Amino acid sequence: MNPDTTSSWRHWRLERHADGLAWLTIDRADAAVNALSAEVLSEFGAVLDELQARPPAGLIIRSGKAAGFIAGADVEEFADLTTPEQARQLVERGWNLFDRLAAVSYPTLALIHGHCLGGGLELALACRYRLAIDQPGTSLALPEVMLGIFPGWGGMRRLPALIGAPAALDMMLTGRPADARRAAALGLVDARVPPRLTDAAARQHVQSGRPARRARGIAGWLNRWPLKLLAARRAHRQIAAKDPQRHYPAAPAIVTLWARHGGNALRAPEIVHDILTSDTARNLLRVFRLQERLKAYGKPGNAPPAQHVHVVGAGTMGGDIAAWCAFKGLTVTLQDQDAERIAPALGRAAALYARKLKDPRAARAAFDRLVPDPQGNGVARADIVIEAISEQADAKRALYRALQPRMKPDALLATNTSSLSLADLRAGLDRPGQLIGIHFFNPVASMPLVEVVQAGADHGQAQARACAFVGQLGKLPLPVRDAPGFLVNAVLAPYMLEAMRCVDEGIEPAVIDRAMTDFGMPMGPLELADTVGLDIALAAGRQLAGQDEPPRCLAERIARNDLGRKTGRGFYAWHDGKPRKTATDSAPPGLARRLVQPLIDRTRQQVDSGVVADADLADAGVIFGTGFAPFTGGPLHLRAASHPPLTEPDPARP
Repeated sequence: MNPDTTSSWRHWRLERHADGLAWLTIDRADAAVNALSAEVLSEFGAVLDELQARPPAGLIIRSGKAAGFIAGADVEEFADLTTPEQARQLVERGWNLFDRLAAVSYPTLALIHGHCLGGGLELALACRYRLAIDQPGTSLALPEVMLGIFPGWGGMRRLPALIGAPAALDMMLTGRPADARRAAALGLVDARVPPRLTDAAARQHVQSGRPARRARGIAGWLNRWPLKLLAARRAHRQIAAKDPQRHYPAAPAIVTLWARHGGNALRAPEIVHDILTSDTARNLLRVFRLQERLKAYGKPGNAPPAQHVHVVGAGTMGGDIAAWCAFKGLTVTLQDQDAERIAPALGRAAALYARKLKDPRAARAAFDRLVPDPQGNGVARADIVIEAISEQADAKRALYRALQPRMKPDALLATNTSSLSLADLRAGLDRPGQLIGIHFFNPVASMPLVEVVQAGADHGQAQARACAFVGQLGKLPLPVRDAPGFLVNAVLAPYMLEAMRCVDEGIEPAVIDRAMTDFGMPMGPLELADTVGLDIALAAGRQLAGQDEPPRCLAERIARNDLGRKTGRGFYAWHDGKPRKTATDSAPPGLARRLVQPLIDRTRQQVDSGVVADADLADAGVIFGTGFAPFTGGPLHLRAASHPPLTEPDPARP
């Protein structure tokens, strides 16, 4: 339907149709995605002025970007906040505009495709109705807590009123997204519609006269006193259990703002200032920028995206890499010596798809894309061949010599090695530059980082193409140079070895690990060693830290074949996949600093030796590859911010 009249601003376009409906399209100029900058919001105020002067029969807000609806506020505008007045103005800007949208006399609808995040979802919540286009990539979330801030433009008030306090607090405190199916189940959207019916469905819905959705039952009652106070106390207890050191103050602030201030941050200016100008918010903003830099390496290049992947080796890593590639839509052939060796990988893949894909048809389609291939017939058709066999250099080189003549000339040959030199593996190959390192971390499905390793000559921009492939899988590619342990394993080895030296000195393993989880690590170094396997930790220590004599505690456990989680006992006894920890002692002063210092020092060395291009990439790699406490901004950022305390003598270390 052609519009009768059109009004345009730099970032918005308003079309009025004969049926009285107005269609408002946000299409931020000179940007790939829509973000709500000060200029974009100012123009939105002008749009509301025009609509107020001549109200439509209904308003439908949509995006002109293929990527999605609105990605949120312009996070760069948070970086320069220093005063209480600046923080208040930023919150007030969006709060007042969205309050104004929510109060208009005519029905409003947000037509959502792709990402609808942060301020974008807060704008949608201010509409009477919301429709989600039911297609891959549709994602609704309030992820502000992951940036160390809060949803200040009405989300803390409107989301609990819409879907109930429990579900709303979960979304706000985790940043967890909802796809179109889950958003409809939660009541976050009024319906999910297929792409071909979006305009008709939006038109019908905005003209329906239906009342706006509200949370009902106990979920709705929890928004009222005194049940609201009980829900808030429960949420505060859960936050304290997960973050006892209060490294991330935004989460308790969200609960307080919802429970005591009706979700209106302007009623608590001291909270606004403390959160928006905190070191945690600045550091998490830094981490967000680092993540965006890694994502940029994964953008498609000149070569077409991969369609077919062939994986050789159906063990834990190879099988899980193959499963993830099929999950992300690629055709995958999985090779091993026989079908019996492939079967466990298929079982793990089926469990992954059932967990990740709630639609049985989608899970079945993903499983059908994963094809057992004991004979290796998929090699000739593959755009990328990934080797994931045992860490034996001679066996790998023999495999490459057999694979290369059968591969397409422009296909990539990749190894998932975590410890062997890429330069050594290339020796004797007819096309050595064709071999690239693509090092995934375990578990493949949940670890975001992938190291992309280059050594010597680059055949046909192999590293750039490999990075684009990693991005195609939804992972973060980190370009690194060939060196023992690359970046992540190289920095973890001295960290875990220092923890083992502490055990040799008589400090309890649980005390050591608690010191590092209190510091902000997702798990302690000894639990990590148990998870990786103590035999693997021994090999890594010898290779990466030059340890001829391993720590006594490690050697004794290996001699008893207590190798960690996989044998049921290591530094801990393991039951049902979890370690049993008991700690009777308190941590010696300076223990966390002592443990983290070798990791920081090795990270600095990897930058100085050119394994990674710069300190920012090193921080990104260590954060996303090890879970290094994000609130610090990364090990080298922490070192710079903490100097000299992190480098002065540690009284706990002899």
